[in-house]
Amino acid sequence: MTLNTSPNSGRLIYGCMGLGGDWDATPYTAADVDLAAAVIDAARAAGMTLFDHADIYTRGKAESVFGEVLAATPGLRDKITLQTKCGIRLAGEGLPGRYDLSGENILARVNESLRRLKTDYVDILLLHRPDPLMDVREAADAVARLMNDGKVRALGVSNMSAEQIAYLQDTVETPIVANQLEMSLGKRAWLESTVLVNRDDDGAAGFPHGTLEHAATQGIELQAYGSMAQGRYTGSASSSPADAAAAAMVSSLAESYGCAPEAVVLGWLMKHPARISPVVGTTNLGRIAACADARRVADAMSREDWYGLWIAARGGDLP
Repeated sequence: MTLNTSPNSGRLIYGCMGLGGDWDATPYTAADVDLAAAVIDAARAAGMTLFDHADIYTRGKAESVFGEVLAATPGLRDKITLQTKCGIRLAGEGLPGRYDLSGENILARVNESLRRLKTDYVDILLLHRPDPLMDVREAADAVARLMNDGKVRALGVSNMSAEQIAYLQDTVETPIVANQLEMSLGKRAWLESTVLVNRDDDGAAGFPHGTLEHAATQGIELQAYGSMAQGRYTGSASSSPADAAAAAMVSSLAESYGCAPEAVVLGWLMKHPARISPVVGTTNLGRIAACADARRVADAMSREDWYGLWIAARGGDLP
Protein backbone atom coordinates (compact mmCIF):
# COMPACT_ATOMS: atom_id res chain seq x y z
CA MET A 1 0.00 0.00 0.00
CA THR A 2 1.27 3.47 -0.88
CA LEU A 3 0.07 6.95 -0.03
CA ASN A 4 1.38 8.38 -3.27
CA THR A 5 -1.38 9.70 -5.47
CA SER A 6 -1.33 9.85 -9.26
CA PRO A 7 1.34 12.19 -10.60
CA ASN A 8 -1.40 13.77 -12.69
CA SER A 9 -3.67 14.55 -9.75
CA GLY A 10 -4.27 18.07 -8.51
CA ARG A 11 -4.57 19.44 -12.05
CA LEU A 12 -7.29 21.33 -13.86
CA ILE A 13 -9.33 19.35 -16.38
CA TYR A 14 -11.58 20.80 -19.05
CA GLY A 15 -15.02 19.18 -19.20
CA CYS A 16 -16.56 19.17 -22.69
CA MET A 17 -20.21 18.57 -21.73
CA GLY A 18 -21.22 22.06 -22.90
CA LEU A 19 -19.86 21.71 -26.43
CA GLY A 20 -21.84 20.80 -29.53
CA GLY A 21 -25.04 22.79 -29.02
CA ASP A 22 -28.28 21.63 -27.44
CA TRP A 23 -29.16 18.20 -26.01
CA ASP A 24 -31.55 17.40 -28.83
CA ALA A 25 -31.38 15.97 -32.32
CA THR A 26 -30.49 19.33 -33.90
CA PRO A 27 -27.23 18.97 -35.86
CA TYR A 28 -24.25 20.95 -34.69
CA THR A 29 -23.26 24.03 -36.68
CA ALA A 30 -20.09 25.75 -37.84
CA ALA A 31 -20.56 28.16 -34.92
CA ASP A 32 -20.48 25.20 -32.53
CA VAL A 33 -17.18 24.06 -34.04
CA ASP A 34 -15.77 27.58 -33.76
CA LEU A 35 -16.77 27.75 -30.10
CA ALA A 36 -15.10 24.39 -29.46
CA ALA A 37 -11.89 25.68 -31.05
CA ALA A 38 -11.95 28.84 -28.93
CA VAL A 39 -12.67 26.85 -25.77
CA ILE A 40 -9.80 24.45 -26.43
CA ASP A 41 -7.42 27.37 -26.93
CA ALA A 42 -8.63 29.08 -23.74
CA ALA A 43 -8.38 25.90 -21.71
CA ARG A 44 -4.86 25.19 -22.89
CA ALA A 45 -3.85 28.79 -22.14
CA ALA A 46 -5.16 28.25 -18.60
CA GLY A 47 -2.97 25.17 -18.21
CA MET A 48 -5.52 22.45 -19.00
CA THR A 49 -4.31 19.59 -21.18
CA LEU A 50 -6.80 16.84 -20.26
CA PHE A 51 -10.14 17.14 -22.05
CA ASP A 52 -13.01 15.14 -20.57
CA HIS A 53 -15.81 13.77 -22.77
CA ALA A 54 -18.62 11.23 -22.61
CA ASP A 55 -20.42 9.52 -25.46
CA ILE A 56 -23.74 11.03 -24.31
CA TYR A 57 -22.66 14.68 -24.03
CA THR A 58 -25.06 16.66 -26.23
CA ARG A 59 -25.94 13.27 -27.73
CA GLY A 60 -22.50 12.77 -29.25
CA LYS A 61 -22.18 16.27 -30.66
CA ALA A 62 -19.60 17.34 -28.06
CA GLU A 63 -17.23 14.66 -29.31
CA SER A 64 -18.07 15.47 -32.93
CA VAL A 65 -17.23 19.18 -32.75
CA PHE A 66 -14.07 18.39 -30.81
CA GLY A 67 -13.11 15.92 -33.53
CA GLU A 68 -13.64 18.61 -36.17
CA VAL A 69 -11.18 20.85 -34.33
CA LEU A 70 -8.65 18.03 -34.00
CA ALA A 71 -8.89 17.26 -37.73
CA ALA A 72 -8.39 20.93 -38.61
CA THR A 73 -5.45 21.46 -36.24
CA PRO A 74 -2.40 19.35 -37.14
CA GLY A 75 -0.33 18.37 -34.11
CA LEU A 76 -3.01 19.20 -31.55
CA ARG A 77 -3.79 15.57 -30.70
CA ASP A 78 -0.22 14.96 -29.52
CA LYS A 79 -0.37 17.97 -27.19
CA ILE A 80 -3.47 16.96 -25.24
CA THR A 81 -4.89 14.05 -23.28
CA LEU A 82 -8.33 12.77 -24.28
CA GLN A 83 -10.71 11.05 -21.90
CA THR A 84 -14.20 9.79 -22.63
CA LYS A 85 -16.87 7.75 -20.83
CA CYS A 86 -19.39 5.09 -21.70
CA GLY A 87 -22.09 3.17 -19.86
CA ILE A 88 -25.10 5.50 -19.81
CA ARG A 89 -27.84 4.92 -22.38
CA LEU A 90 -30.20 7.85 -22.87
CA ALA A 91 -33.94 7.31 -23.13
CA GLY A 92 -35.27 6.98 -26.67
CA GLU A 93 -37.03 4.74 -29.17
CA GLY A 94 -39.52 3.74 -26.49
CA LEU A 95 -36.78 2.61 -24.09
CA PRO A 96 -35.98 4.17 -20.70
CA GLY A 97 -32.71 5.75 -19.69
CA ARG A 98 -30.50 3.00 -18.31
CA TYR A 99 -26.94 1.88 -17.61
CA ASP A 100 -25.12 -0.60 -19.83
CA LEU A 101 -21.63 -1.89 -19.09
CA SER A 102 -22.06 -5.05 -21.13
CA GLY A 103 -18.98 -5.97 -23.11
CA GLU A 104 -20.86 -5.44 -26.37
CA ASN A 105 -21.91 -1.92 -25.41
CA ILE A 106 -18.46 -0.92 -24.12
CA LEU A 107 -16.88 -1.96 -27.43
CA ALA A 108 -19.56 -0.30 -29.57
CA ARG A 109 -19.59 2.99 -27.65
CA VAL A 110 -15.81 3.38 -27.63
CA ASN A 111 -15.62 2.76 -31.37
CA GLU A 112 -18.34 5.36 -31.92
CA SER A 113 -16.49 7.87 -29.74
CA LEU A 114 -13.26 7.32 -31.66
CA ARG A 115 -15.07 7.92 -34.92
CA ARG A 116 -16.60 11.16 -33.68
CA LEU A 117 -13.36 12.37 -32.11
CA LYS A 118 -11.47 11.53 -35.30
CA THR A 119 -8.68 9.82 -33.39
CA ASP A 120 -7.30 6.29 -33.17
CA TYR A 121 -7.27 6.15 -29.37
CA VAL A 122 -8.37 7.77 -26.14
CA ASP A 123 -5.86 8.12 -23.33
CA ILE A 124 -8.40 7.24 -20.62
CA LEU A 125 -11.77 5.48 -20.75
CA LEU A 126 -14.09 5.95 -17.77
CA LEU A 127 -16.96 3.59 -16.99
CA HIS A 128 -19.60 6.26 -16.45
CA ARG A 129 -21.88 4.81 -13.75
CA PRO A 130 -22.21 1.48 -11.94
CA ASP A 131 -24.38 -0.98 -13.84
CA PRO A 132 -26.09 -3.48 -11.49
CA LEU A 133 -26.25 -5.97 -14.37
CA MET A 134 -22.55 -5.71 -15.23
CA ASP A 135 -20.76 -9.03 -15.60
CA VAL A 136 -17.34 -7.96 -14.34
CA ARG A 137 -15.50 -10.60 -16.37
CA GLU A 138 -17.28 -9.55 -19.55
CA ALA A 139 -16.48 -5.87 -18.92
CA ALA A 140 -12.85 -6.74 -18.14
CA ASP A 141 -12.56 -8.70 -21.39
CA ALA A 142 -13.93 -5.74 -23.38
CA VAL A 143 -11.46 -3.36 -21.75
CA ALA A 144 -8.58 -5.76 -22.38
CA ARG A 145 -9.56 -6.03 -26.04
CA LEU A 146 -9.68 -2.25 -26.43
CA MET A 147 -6.30 -1.86 -24.78
CA ASN A 148 -4.74 -4.66 -26.82
CA ASP A 149 -6.03 -2.97 -29.98
CA GLY A 150 -4.46 0.32 -28.90
CA LYS A 151 -7.82 2.10 -28.73
CA VAL A 152 -7.70 2.78 -24.97
CA ARG A 153 -4.54 3.44 -22.97
CA ALA A 154 -5.85 3.61 -19.39
CA LEU A 155 -9.03 2.81 -17.47
CA GLY A 156 -10.96 4.83 -14.92
CA VAL A 157 -14.45 4.97 -13.44
CA SER A 158 -17.02 7.57 -12.47
CA ASN A 159 -19.51 7.70 -9.59
CA MET A 160 -18.14 4.58 -7.89
CA SER A 161 -17.38 3.80 -4.25
CA ALA A 162 -14.18 2.26 -2.93
CA GLU A 163 -15.81 -1.17 -2.72
CA GLN A 164 -17.10 -0.99 -6.29
CA ILE A 165 -13.67 0.01 -7.55
CA ALA A 166 -11.97 -2.77 -5.60
CA TYR A 167 -14.47 -5.30 -6.96
CA LEU A 168 -13.76 -4.21 -10.53
CA GLN A 169 -10.00 -4.01 -9.98
CA ASP A 170 -9.96 -7.59 -8.72
CA THR A 171 -10.82 -8.75 -12.24
CA VAL A 172 -9.53 -6.00 -14.53
CA GLU A 173 -5.81 -6.43 -15.15
CA THR A 174 -4.99 -2.79 -15.89
CA PRO A 175 -4.80 -0.35 -12.94
CA ILE A 176 -7.84 1.89 -12.43
CA VAL A 177 -6.34 5.37 -12.63
CA ALA A 178 -9.24 7.77 -11.98
CA ASN A 179 -12.62 8.12 -10.27
CA GLN A 180 -14.78 11.07 -11.28
CA LEU A 181 -17.28 12.25 -8.65
CA GLU A 182 -19.40 15.34 -8.05
CA MET A 183 -17.35 17.37 -5.56
CA SER A 184 -17.43 21.08 -4.83
CA LEU A 185 -17.85 23.67 -2.11
CA GLY A 186 -21.58 23.29 -2.71
CA LYS A 187 -21.66 19.49 -3.06
CA ARG A 188 -19.83 18.46 0.12
CA ALA A 189 -21.02 14.93 0.95
CA TRP A 190 -17.52 13.63 0.15
CA LEU A 191 -16.17 15.92 2.86
CA GLU A 192 -18.98 15.83 5.41
CA SER A 193 -18.80 12.04 5.55
CA THR A 194 -15.24 12.20 6.89
CA VAL A 195 -16.29 14.01 10.09
CA LEU A 196 -19.56 12.20 10.80
CA VAL A 197 -17.97 8.93 11.87
CA ASN A 198 -18.99 7.84 15.39
CA ARG A 199 -21.98 10.18 15.46
CA ASP A 200 -25.72 9.57 15.51
CA ASP A 201 -25.91 11.07 12.03
CA ASP A 202 -23.11 8.84 10.70
CA GLY A 203 -24.00 8.12 7.07
CA ALA A 204 -26.36 11.07 6.77
CA ALA A 205 -24.03 12.71 4.23
CA GLY A 206 -24.90 10.02 1.71
CA PHE A 207 -21.32 9.38 0.62
CA PRO A 208 -19.54 6.03 1.12
CA HIS A 209 -16.84 6.18 3.79
CA GLY A 210 -13.35 5.32 2.61
CA THR A 211 -13.73 6.30 -1.03
CA LEU A 212 -11.26 9.19 -0.82
CA GLU A 213 -8.84 7.16 1.27
CA HIS A 214 -8.99 4.27 -1.19
CA ALA A 215 -8.13 6.62 -4.03
CA ALA A 216 -5.16 8.03 -2.10
CA THR A 217 -3.73 4.65 -1.16
CA GLN A 218 -4.21 3.15 -4.63
CA GLY A 219 -2.91 6.11 -6.64
CA ILE A 220 -6.32 6.83 -8.18
CA GLU A 221 -6.88 10.40 -9.38
CA LEU A 222 -10.03 11.99 -7.96
CA GLN A 223 -11.68 14.11 -10.64
CA ALA A 224 -14.36 16.55 -9.44
CA TYR A 225 -17.21 17.34 -11.81
CA GLY A 226 -19.53 20.22 -10.93
CA SER A 227 -16.47 21.75 -9.27
CA MET A 228 -17.64 25.38 -9.51
CA ALA A 229 -21.09 24.58 -8.07
CA GLN A 230 -22.88 26.24 -11.00
CA GLY A 231 -21.43 29.61 -10.00
CA ARG A 232 -23.15 29.73 -6.59
CA TYR A 233 -20.09 31.40 -5.04
CA THR A 234 -18.74 33.33 -8.03
CA GLY A 235 -21.54 35.51 -9.31
CA SER A 236 -24.83 33.60 -9.50
CA ALA A 237 -27.60 34.67 -7.18
CA SER A 238 -27.28 33.12 -3.73
CA SER A 239 -30.04 30.67 -2.84
CA SER A 240 -29.49 30.67 0.92
CA PRO A 241 -27.80 32.67 3.71
CA ALA A 242 -25.01 30.07 3.75
CA ASP A 243 -24.41 30.52 0.02
CA ALA A 244 -24.31 34.30 0.47
CA ALA A 245 -21.83 34.03 3.35
CA ALA A 246 -19.57 31.67 1.41
CA ALA A 247 -19.75 33.85 -1.71
CA ALA A 248 -18.74 36.89 0.34
CA MET A 249 -15.78 34.99 1.76
CA VAL A 250 -14.77 33.77 -1.71
CA SER A 251 -14.80 37.37 -2.93
CA SER A 252 -12.70 38.53 0.02
CA LEU A 253 -10.17 35.75 -0.43
CA ALA A 254 -9.93 36.44 -4.16
CA GLU A 255 -8.88 39.98 -3.32
CA SER A 256 -6.38 38.74 -0.73
CA TYR A 257 -4.83 36.15 -3.05
CA GLY A 258 -4.91 38.41 -6.09
CA CYS A 259 -7.00 36.12 -8.26
CA ALA A 260 -10.49 35.58 -9.62
CA PRO A 261 -13.20 34.05 -7.39
CA GLU A 262 -13.23 30.94 -9.59
CA ALA A 263 -9.61 30.23 -8.61
CA VAL A 264 -10.55 30.37 -4.92
CA VAL A 265 -13.41 27.88 -5.32
CA LEU A 266 -11.23 25.49 -7.31
CA GLY A 267 -8.18 26.08 -5.13
CA TRP A 268 -10.25 25.09 -2.09
CA LEU A 269 -10.87 21.68 -3.70
CA MET A 270 -7.25 21.28 -4.77
CA LYS A 271 -6.01 22.06 -1.24
CA HIS A 272 -7.36 18.72 -0.01
CA PRO A 273 -4.52 16.18 0.48
CA ALA A 274 -6.26 13.75 -1.87
CA ARG A 275 -5.05 16.16 -4.59
CA ILE A 276 -8.43 16.54 -6.27
CA SER A 277 -8.47 17.49 -9.96
CA PRO A 278 -11.41 19.84 -10.70
CA VAL A 279 -13.27 19.49 -13.99
CA VAL A 280 -14.09 22.93 -15.41
CA GLY A 281 -17.19 22.81 -17.61
CA THR A 282 -17.96 26.42 -18.52
CA THR A 283 -17.84 27.55 -22.15
CA ASN A 284 -17.38 31.17 -21.07
CA LEU A 285 -13.86 32.05 -22.19
CA GLY A 286 -13.40 34.61 -19.43
CA ARG A 287 -14.38 32.13 -16.73
CA ILE A 288 -12.01 29.53 -18.19
CA ALA A 289 -9.16 32.04 -17.97
CA ALA A 290 -10.21 32.91 -14.41
CA CYS A 291 -9.46 29.35 -13.31
CA ALA A 292 -5.77 29.49 -14.20
CA ASP A 293 -4.57 30.52 -10.72
CA ALA A 294 -6.31 27.68 -8.87
CA ARG A 295 -3.14 25.66 -8.22
CA ARG A 296 -1.31 28.73 -6.88
CA VAL A 297 -4.25 29.56 -4.61
CA ALA A 298 -4.40 25.97 -3.34
CA ASP A 299 -0.73 26.09 -2.40
CA ALA A 300 -1.11 29.46 -0.66
CA MET A 301 -4.44 28.88 1.10
CA SER A 302 -4.17 28.67 4.89
CA ARG A 303 -5.91 26.01 6.98
CA GLU A 304 -7.98 28.78 8.55
CA ASP A 305 -9.20 30.04 5.16
CA TRP A 306 -9.93 26.49 3.99
CA TYR A 307 -11.95 25.65 7.09
CA GLY A 308 -13.59 29.06 7.04
CA LEU A 309 -14.97 28.44 3.54
CA TRP A 310 -16.27 25.00 4.53
CA ILE A 311 -18.00 26.28 7.65
CA ALA A 312 -19.51 29.24 5.80
CA ALA A 313 -20.84 27.00 2.99
CA ARG A 314 -22.30 24.40 5.40
CA GLY A 315 -24.07 27.16 7.34
CA GLY A 316 -23.06 25.90 10.76
CA ASP A 317 -20.20 24.83 12.96
CA LEU A 318 -18.41 21.53 12.55
CA PRO A 319 -19.49 18.62 14.79
